Amino acid sequence: MAHDFDKSVVERVSHRPWPMPNGPWLMTQTWNDLLFMHWPVDARELRRLVPQAFELDTFEERSWIGIVPFNMTNVSPRGVPSLPWVSEFPELNVRTYVRVGARPGVYFFSLDAGNALAVKTARALLNLPYFPATMNVRREGDGISYDSRREDSRGAARFEATYHSAGAAFEPRPGSLEYFLTERYCLYHVDHSGRPYRLEIHHPPWALQHATAEITHNTMSDAAGISLPASAPLLHFARRQDAVAWAPSRLD
Repeated sequence: MAHDFDKSVVERVSHRPWPMPNGPWLMTQTWNDLLFMHWPVDARELRRLVPQAFELDTFEERSWIGIVPFNMTNVSPRGVPSLPWVSEFPELNVRTYVRVGARPGVYFFSLDAGNALAVKTARALLNLPYFPATMNVRREGDGISYDSRREDSRGAARFEATYHSAGAAFEPRPGSLEYFLTERYCLYHVDHSGRPYRLEIHHPPWALQHATAEITHNTMSDAAGISLPASAPLLHFARRQDAVAWAPSRLD
């Protein structure tokens, strides 16, 4: 397995909304063939599910829920080459947007992964709500076929869709909805003791495309206790994003 992570991404920093962390980054990840699906939702519904330490981040007074399927590669600690069966696997997350002070970030309701070791490691080290799932991702012409089935005692969930990019790639403009939904440089969660933390990440600006999708099954938000509106989702596609991550830092 080739480790084709683009190390030059750490030199591109002018676009960041705040400076890079002082300490060394610890892990590489490459996110491939992402579909961003977003719906506006009632903030009151999210507020009961998000820890009070985190302020809901809104765009024009609306909260958003995102469901994002993609494929991970180059998942590896710094200086360690990619390993078969460890560094590459599908992932599917359900997320919303929060902030602490002037730093907006992502809050995850669930992260399904097709790698049991990744699930156990992320739950043990970060208390992130990872779930094991049976996942099948394949290219079909210029599209992506994605099938994820979670069978878990904490709740089952299913996602099946075929999606395609549409149109030329563009960088989201600061202040736009696309920028709000994608240009995030940290995640927030709580540790095993319920204490809030921030985990910083870094990546280049997103190169987004508009997208089309045929969604056959989607119970991902239902499993998190969130009802989606009847309206069609806002769709964006990204072919690839290289990112680095730091160790989490406590906020209290």
